[in-house]
Amino acid sequence: MTDVLDPQTPSREVRTVDAPGILLYSRLRTSPYFWKSRAHGVAMYSVYNHTYHPRHYGDPVAEYHALLEAVTLWDVGVERQLEISGPAAFDFTNHLVPRDLNKCAVGQCKYVFLTAPDGGIVNDPVLLRLEDNRFWLSLADSDARLWAMGLAHAGGWDVTIREVDVAPVQVQGPLAKPVMTDLFGDDVLEIPYYGMRRYTVDGMDVVVSRTGYTGEIGYEIYLYDATRNAAALWDRVWEAGRPHGMRTIGPCHIRRIEGGMLAYGCDITLDTNPLEVGYDYRWMVDLDQEADFVGKQALTRIRAEGVSRQLAGVEIDGARLGSFNDGSMIEPFPVEQDGSVVGRVTSACWSPRLDRNIGLAMLPVELVGLGTELDVRLPDGPRRAVVAPKPFVDPSKETPKG
Repeated sequence: MTDVLDPQTPSREVRTVDAPGILLYSRLRTSPYFWKSRAHGVAMYSVYNHTYHPRHYGDPVAEYHALLEAVTLWDVGVERQLEISGPAAFDFTNHLVPRDLNKCAVGQCKYVFLTAPDGGIVNDPVLLRLEDNRFWLSLADSDARLWAMGLAHAGGWDVTIREVDVAPVQVQGPLAKPVMTDLFGDDVLEIPYYGMRRYTVDGMDVVVSRTGYTGEIGYEIYLYDATRNAAALWDRVWEAGRPHGMRTIGPCHIRRIEGGMLAYGCDITLDTNPLEVGYDYRWMVDLDQEADFVGKQALTRIRAEGVSRQLAGVEIDGARLGSFNDGSMIEPFPVEQDGSVVGRVTSACWSPRLDRNIGLAMLPVELVGLGTELDVRLPDGPRRAVVAPKPFVDPSKETPKG
């Protein structure tokens, strides 16, 4: 028996069905931590970067509370590490992303977009600058390696682009700091938000970054030689975490929607651009920098003309929507006004702490004003919705910075 999402129910709640086991074959890969995370009782897998990814361990709401109240361990080995190195690595990477990497020092991380010539979003990785001319892109779910290789070849850039044998785990939640100090010592607390530092633990080389996909206090541990060392690192982290009540969980989509964090494949795709999804040109898209990054001309034009649609927060009335109304949806929920479809919900969930349904929706700009009333059409009929501020929780990100 296994749990799957039921496309026939409006809440997409989990139901139990008879299903075959997982076929492991070369077209779909396994994380280096696959067998270790599986031993904790994975109830559902998705596929991310052509890799089996633990979606949840049986109770997504209990996992959400564990993240808010204690400390959690995530198998995120699906975040493939694309390394860009060589004499032209800085200039090429600065050409690849619309952030100005002159403002990214060695030892810093940045959330970045990779943009296409028309401004569309190819990927939204976390970038780690390990050396002046060596970067990792911790990839979201798209074939960005092929995109980068094609650009490098076409442009004659003197760079090496390869996927390295490095795989991260995430340690997230309010008790993440004591777990990390048990592992690496007190100086791990000196790592600033979106900073990183190298360590060795039990003979294993790692990079520790102050990052995560939760909106909570958190760290990512990037393990070198992951194919060989993954089981040992997992056990080491788990033993450090058990005294603090550590629980293994999947990606907490309730918390990331509360925090307004975007998911590639639903909130952002190649058909959306950074200005539509709320990242203005002064931060994620620096149109005033000297570098001519891919998509700069298109995004300059879009800024001048203005966008016709934007990603907005919405609150949705009615019964609880469950935990997985995002990229797993068979069809996005249409958004209507006066009986006409005007947009779509890209992600939605029931928030236990807010006790209401919340979500993100792509809407015409004239409808994104706070308080605008809309209808969201679910399989069981329409529900009233209203445009609401996003992020829904901790908009200044004081929690993860703390």
